[in-house]
Amino acid sequence: MRKYLTLVCAAGLAIAGWAGPRNNILTLKQSITDHDIVFPESFETDTRALMENWYLQNYTILDSDVENKDVGEVSEDEYIKRLKAMPTIIEMPYNQVVRSYIDRYVKRNRTLVEEMLGMSLYYMPIFEQALEKEGLPLELKYLPVIESALNPNAVSRAGAAGLWQFMVGTGKGLGLEVNSLVDERRDPYRSSEKAATYLKDLYSIYNDWSLAIAAYNCGPANVNKALKRAGGEDPDFWDIYNYLPRETRGYVPAFIAANYIMTYFKRHNISPGLARKPLITDTISISQRVHFNQIAHVLNMPIEEIRVLNPQYRQDVIPGNNHPYTLVLPSQQVYSYIMSEDSILAWHPEVYNHRDVVEPGGTTVNSDKDESNYTYETRTVTEYHKVRRGETASSIAAHYGMSPSTFASINGLRGGYVKRGQVVKVQTQKRVRVKREETEGVGQELTAQVEGDIEKKIDEDEPDDRETAQIDEVKQVEKAASEARRHGPQTIHIESPKPAPKAEKPRQETRQDSRQWHQRNERYADKRGRGKGRSQEENYKHSRSSSKRGDSAKRGKQAKAEKPAPTTEYNIKKGESLSEIAEKTGTTVDALRKANHISGDKIKAGDNIKIPGKGGSKASGKTSAKSSKASKSSKSSSKSSGTKTSKSSGKKRKR
Repeated sequence: MRKYLTLVCAAGLAIAGWAGPRNNILTLKQSITDHDIVFPESFETDTRALMENWYLQNYTILDSDVENKDVGEVSEDEYIKRLKAMPTIIEMPYNQVVRSYIDRYVKRNRTLVEEMLGMSLYYMPIFEQALEKEGLPLELKYLPVIESALNPNAVSRAGAAGLWQFMVGTGKGLGLEVNSLVDERRDPYRSSEKAATYLKDLYSIYNDWSLAIAAYNCGPANVNKALKRAGGEDPDFWDIYNYLPRETRGYVPAFIAANYIMTYFKRHNISPGLARKPLITDTISISQRVHFNQIAHVLNMPIEEIRVLNPQYRQDVIPGNNHPYTLVLPSQQVYSYIMSEDSILAWHPEVYNHRDVVEPGGTTVNSDKDESNYTYETRTVTEYHKVRRGETASSIAAHYGMSPSTFASINGLRGGYVKRGQVVKVQTQKRVRVKREETEGVGQELTAQVEGDIEKKIDEDEPDDRETAQIDEVKQVEKAASEARRHGPQTIHIESPKPAPKAEKPRQETRQDSRQWHQRNERYADKRGRGKGRSQEENYKHSRSSSKRGDSAKRGKQAKAEKPAPTTEYNIKKGESLSEIAEKTGTTVDALRKANHISGDKIKAGDNIKIPGKGGSKASGKTSAKSSKASKSSKSSSKSSGTKTSKSSGKKRKR
């Protein structure tokens, strides 16, 4: 009997000994403690900076008094009960480490929790859609809470960026674009899709969500090392807890705490983020390079709103000329963008677009002030094209928008045949950046040159014909200048039309005219008898016509005498003045000014000026002297001047 009792006691002790250690292993996840906890960087988020987020300010209503409210003390049993009641696939156990993270959210980061609740109104539907597409547990949507505090522009000390905190190598390995202008790790849609794909792959490796979440934080290599060190069969996260890096140990407990606080925030007197107004967005494909400032100006919307909805564009530039990109806008602005796309792209392109061609040694323009001296014009430019396999003359011409005949003409092709490897000329329309002087200056220079030719021609015309000639010539000048501004520098020939004869204005008679009429009437009628048979009025008309012929002859002689002498061109050398040039060429400064239409003494080295023929000024002086002498003689002897002069002028005109 004693032996039997001894065996029973031994068996009972053995059973008790076996059951004791098993209970300790099962309760490890509840009993584990860690007094050296490292909190993720998201707990250090600057809540004041996050509060300046444009979305929070304009689309949500937050409680500014959240820090002063009662935190709501909860017992351990209540925590265990609440965690167990959450509708999740992933296991949410309670222990001292989890409690430490919950207390951090509930007591020290209450404002941060409220801000994340406000941001979740916009981001959580995006996360849920990506997770649902891959068939993953929806509670994974709270991973960005501990990764980035729902800040798409968050960057860790190690260089991870975006809502899901991808490293550059990991992001590129998942197919995310990362360069100087675009960082798709910050794109809520693209990064959420890739995060769901990555989590699905990790779960397929470990078949345990706690291990998959730990591997998401520190990488599969570190998790595999911890599993190897822990040993045993099918160890879970809590079995390898002490073998993981310090930062990763608290990652799963922080994930559990994030799920708890985002579910039970009301139990701790944290108000939910309320929507001030709904934000309904839509997307549009962009195939041109465009800046946020261009969009904001034309659509009359804040640039901060565009930035909040499109955080992936690091410099406010969408490089759509590389390949199409997605732009997210409020739905009411998407239609406006489609209708105003041309206006958006045309708003200050010289400021926001890159230059296509830059000449070495040219002036580099870096400021908006200097940009005022430049403009963009569409011009026909000639380029070269190397014929590739399968290309024909007609296909090349069609590609560049040319007609086959024009293509054949500029390349001298017979029959329109081209060979592979042949280099041919093509013409295409390109928007080029040019100085305003090259467009406006050409027109102004052409206008000045033609106006000078007009002035010279008008000087050679009869005085009475100047007005008609000037009107016709100015019309041609305006037309030529307009063509020059439109098509750039070119040679334009303008032919001045022959001036139309101008009608003589009626002359009002004075007392002196009346007295002269009587004198002439008496002279012609009485002394010479030529007025016989004529009335007084007829005699007066006859005398007036004779006087006119005499005046016309005088003007003809004077115009012939004042006709400018032939000129030669002189190239101005550096440092020369008008007086020095006049002394070298044997003329006067006044003659140089008159020949070149110069008002002052300013001349430019390298320009050509006209030098009047030798004796030009003297000849003009002699001519004026002769004319004055002739006028004196005509006054003293009115008889001879009135008849002989008119006859001689008439003969000259016939010649």
